[in-house]
Amino acid sequence: MVVVPWTACLAGAKLRLMDVLLVEDDLDLVQALGRALAGRGFAMVSCRDGLEALALCQRRRFDAIVLDLSLPDIDGLEVMTRLRGRDDATPVLILTARGAVGDRVMGLNVGADDYLAKPFDLDELEARLRALIRRHQGEGDLRCGRLRLERSGPGCWIDERPLDLPAREAALLRALMLQPGQAVVREHLHHAVFPVIDASGLGSAPQADALDVVVHRVRKRLVGAAVEIVTLRGIGYLLCEDPAEMVGMMKGSQA
Repeated sequence: MVVVPWTACLAGAKLRLMDVLLVEDDLDLVQALGRALAGRGFAMVSCRDGLEALALCQRRRFDAIVLDLSLPDIDGLEVMTRLRGRDDATPVLILTARGAVGDRVMGLNVGADDYLAKPFDLDELEARLRALIRRHQGEGDLRCGRLRLERSGPGCWIDERPLDLPAREAALLRALMLQPGQAVVREHLHHAVFPVIDASGLGSAPQADALDVVVHRVRKRLVGAAVEIVTLRGIGYLLCEDPAEMVGMMKGSQA
């Protein structure tokens, strides 16, 4: 279990970096974007060709992909076709040469979500990436690590293995997964897990440590899900994919 003091969270609620795959064979551009995006809340992984990109996307999940259409092996259009052909819905922003309207149209037709013509402004790239990620996170199932939860239903899985969660545990997990990588205060979680007692006053209020008991139970169920519920002392909890990395980042912000 990871416990983080409340003072580590004063810098803001957003603690998770957005993982972006850059598929680009221009090394100078890769290095420039890596340096620039690192300071804007993105963690970038890069590769030079389409086949490597497809292999990377099978091994891990990305929040977005920036894909150059001109690659040394299979081109970006073929990468897009294969990604969508295996039901990979990761949002993709394609990079095209200025004025290459035909490439942009073909890219959108095979499933790309947006495009940007070279040379481009870094602020515009950042804005487009954030918009793509926000839109994608507002659709479909909730995901974190190997964990998947139906947005509007009770279903929950680790990879393809279903989790049969009691109502309170499911309510806790949903409240955390709606804000992955963000601090969720105890009061909010308490209301989500223990609905308000009826107006007649019947029933008894939960014990002071009741929320912690539910958190403990859910933690045990999440073994193997590549996620962890982190305790934020004095605040609440958060769900993240790599707690060790997050704690290191917050320590750096305090230095």
